[in-house]
Amino acid sequence: MGNIGYTTLTRQAGLMREMQSVAHNIANAATTGFRREGLIFAEHVAAVEGPGGSLSMATANVRNTDLTQAPLTQTGGRFDFAIEGEGFFLLETPQGERLTRAGSFTPSAEGELVSPDGYRLLDAGGAPVFVPPDSANVALSADGTLSADGRALTQIGLYLPAEPTAMTRAAGTMFDPGGATDPALNATLVQGFVEQSNVDPVAEIARMIEVQHAYEMGQGFLDREDERIRNVIRTLGTS
Repeated sequence: MGNIGYTTLTRQAGLMREMQSVAHNIANAATTGFRREGLIFAEHVAAVEGPGGSLSMATANVRNTDLTQAPLTQTGGRFDFAIEGEGFFLLETPQGERLTRAGSFTPSAEGELVSPDGYRLLDAGGAPVFVPPDSANVALSADGTLSADGRALTQIGLYLPAEPTAMTRAAGTMFDPGGATDPALNATLVQGFVEQSNVDPVAEIARMIEVQHAYEMGQGFLDREDERIRNVIRTLGTS
């Protein structure tokens, strides 16, 4: 196979990963706090012997997360919180601290607010958020101050990764900050709401069709290249 064939193969591999990314987005279009993911294609040029002098390869290994604000849905739940603006909630997990925009929490048996997976929500000081089990009226102010029966309990922390490019997607709607975190200053909290996924299903389906079309064109080229090589081998074998 010539250089053109190898270049096409690398492009096909990238398109396959992009198709998987699109399918993952569509599957999570209704997942609370989910962030759309895309791929960044790049060109790698290597020096080779021969008339061309170089070989260009396409790579698509860098995942890009869309952090655009998604619409808020009213639930009325007193432990459902939504972020307006930048920032993430901070969760304590066995793998370390994780960031998330999914703000649906429930009190544990000990009175600590936990995510649906059972991970504890942390406050602005990095401590678990505790709500007395006998609290009748729980209120959340825009700055994150959580009160129970008129008494301030704590301030829910909103965080950003200290190095944005170090943040990587973890399981579900969680992100690994990749190091230290800083307070998010340009954000407010809303009680009784959750943030939806920022995936646009129509746009993703259109993107899927486009990627599939590009993949089919590349596959057609590889099939023709394979047939050309076979014809050359047959011709040389009979000469």
